[in-house]
This record gives sequence, structure tokens and C-alpha cells, in this order.
Amino acid sequence: MGSSHATNKHRHHGFDADRDAKKIHSACKGAGTDEKKIIEILSSRTSEQRQQIKQKYKSLYSKDLEEVLKGELSGNFEKAVLALLDLPCEYEARELRKAMKGAGTDESLLIEILCTRSNKEIVNVKEAYKRLFDRDLESDVRSDTSGSLRKILVTVLEATRDETQEVNEELAVQDATDLYKAGEGRWGTDELAFNVVLAKRSYGQLRATFQAYEKVCGKNIEESIKSETSGDLEKAYLTLVSCAKDCPGYFATLLHKSMKGAGTDEDTLIRILVTRAESDLPAIQEKFQQMYKKSLAEAVRSDTSGDFRKLLLAILH
Repeated sequence: MGSSHATNKHRHHGFDADRDAKKIHSACKGAGTDEKKIIEILSSRTSEQRQQIKQKYKSLYSKDLEEVLKGELSGNFEKAVLALLDLPCEYEARELRKAMKGAGTDESLLIEILCTRSNKEIVNVKEAYKRLFDRDLESDVRSDTSGSLRKILVTVLEATRDETQEVNEELAVQDATDLYKAGEGRWGTDELAFNVVLAKRSYGQLRATFQAYEKVCGKNIEESIKSETSGDLEKAYLTLVSCAKDCPGYFATLLHKSMKGAGTDEDTLIRILVTRAESDLPAIQEKFQQMYKKSLAEAVRSDTSGDFRKLLLAILH
């Protein structure tokens, strides 16, 4: 999925962690901060390289680079820079923790992260969560959600989606029939059927199932989900469906929503651009262009400002 292309783009020739750490140090020394230099270095390195820069900085100056930058930067620019200094799985773990800590739970965020990731990404997030907070992600999700939403998120957290390429047409018809019986046929919705199919089948298999579903049922799977479920469960199911159909399209839509209308949802912008930068960002950009007839960079340019804008545009470059 364009992933090798994405990583190569950022792999910097002649990378030297020592030199980068020193440049960032000098960018933070003295009266003003040289944001341009910070943007230039961080946006052109891979996530792994930024980890090396952090380690080098610590050994050279006995300080954490994050702490130093927190003191120098502010606002959305600071948020985005700190996001870049985490491995994507660590950043996602922090976002999940934030979504569950305190009084309310941000279910939309749990859905956006957990229902769109590959098995390996989910395993990495679980490990990062344990490492950073010494807590078990699945236990936290169980205690912070309830009912049907809890069931689907826990199923997704098992990270046992089939990732083979073969599509079994018979199974597709069987699954489509089971979903129809579980949903449209007699809705007390037997969610188990939905959970197993949406969380365990490969994306290719699911696309075949959705086609078979339209034949069996005479309407598409999204329409059925919308008419038979509501709230967070509906959101989780629709997210799983749209990722199976077109994951870059799902993220392009979220990005568009984050910039539409009066305010900009900077947290969503940061989260998607930073966590997808080395996986499917090029595909998301392509999809965004197709769907909204303007480039993602143009949208970001007109919706953000200052160093925050410069950094995001550098990530998109």
C-alpha cells in the first residue's frame, strides 16, 4: 500500500544522530528558538531516526529532548513536535490513555485508533501502553466501555484478523447470510456474528462479503448498520467497514472533517499526519485529492498557521 515508498521518502541520506542532536541543541540555545531548524530536522527523519536523535541528545546534554522542547515551544506546534518524537505506537498509546483517563471516555478516539489498525499495530500499541503506563490496555478498555461497544473493541484488541490474501467466495456468501440473519433478518442484533466477521476476516474477504451481502439483502452493509444500530456501536461497525473497503479514504474523510467549518480540530490533524506518515500517508493524500478536488497540503495550508503549518506541510512534502 505505497508503504515502502513512504518510508524511503523520509529516509535521510547520510543520517547522523549526533549532528542532528547538536543542531537541535543550538536551535534552542540563547534568546530565541530556531523553529525552522527544528522543523527541518524532525520532519525529514524517520520515526526510528528520531528515537536515535533523542538518545544521542540525552547522552550529550543529560537532558530529555522532549522536556527541553516543551520549555521552548508552545501550542499546536509543540503538540505536533512532541508527537513526532514518539514512536507511532507510543503516541497512539498516550492518546488512548488520555481518552480513558478521568471522568468521561472519548469513545470516538478509541474507535478511530483500535478499529483501523493491523494486527501488528495493535500488538505494538498494547506493548507500548504496558511499557508507558504499566497498565493493560484491554483491561482499561473493558472497564471504560460497556455493552456492545466493549464487545467489539475487545474482539478487535485480540489482533487475530486473518491477513492472508486469498478470498473464499463460499465463506463470503456464508458470512453475508449470517450477517443478514443477525441483523436485518431479526434485529435483536446478534452482534456476535458482526463482531466475528468484521474483526476477524481479512480486508479482501470482507470486500467479497459486502458484495455478497448486497445480493442477499438488496441493500449495502452500511445502510443495514445505520438502520439497525446507533451511537458508538454504529460508529465502530462503520469504521471497520470503511477500513476494509478503503482505509486511506477513511482517513481522508476524517482529515476533511477536521478542517471543515468554523474551527479546526488540530488534535485529529496531528494524530493522522504523524501516525500515518510512514505507512499510508501518500495514499491518503491521493485519496484526499480525488475526493475533495484539492490537495491535502492546500487544505492544511488554508486551515493552519505559523510554525504548526510549516511543520505539517513539511510532513506532507
